[in-house]
Amino acid sequence: MQYIAKLTREAGHWLVEFPDCPGCQTFGDTKEEGLAMAAEALEGWLETHLEFGDVPPRPRARRGGVPIDVPPRLNVAIQLRWLRDDLGLSQAEFAKRVGVSQQQIAKLEKPTSNPTIRTLVELTEKLGARVLIRLGPPTTTRKGLIGHRPRASSPSRGARKASGSGGAHSA
Repeated sequence: MQYIAKLTREAGHWLVEFPDCPGCQTFGDTKEEGLAMAAEALEGWLETHLEFGDVPPRPRARRGGVPIDVPPRLNVAIQLRWLRDDLGLSQAEFAKRVGVSQQQIAKLEKPTSNPTIRTLVELTEKLGARVLIRLGPPTTTRKGLIGHRPRASSPSRGARKASGSGGAHSA
């Protein structure tokens, strides 16, 4: 999951803000420094929302910005919170539907939680939902900068696609 950061030059500094996250902004003396600070600011902003029981806003597709990755553990906690919100359930109601304690749900929604894939699958199946996992090469670094890595020699893109090895998979 990624949120789009918007950069503007103000008074000799780079201001970075997230349109989907009101009040989440930072700055740096250079564009690179601003983006590095943006990743930390976004993470802290999202964690604070979860810690206070709020539902973080969902990122919307935008043009003209830089995508900033959300760390995987935080991503999972946010998506669990969104699922509970979509179902209109309190933690206690959610826990009752899946057969666990309210404390276990609270723990899963913490930014530091680290549930197994098995736990997530069991939980979502009981709710009629599903787990989707997407793996791929890095497109941005933690700092939000475009990553450039040399490609190893491999068959052409069309050959990989035809053999079925180039698509995303879900669990």
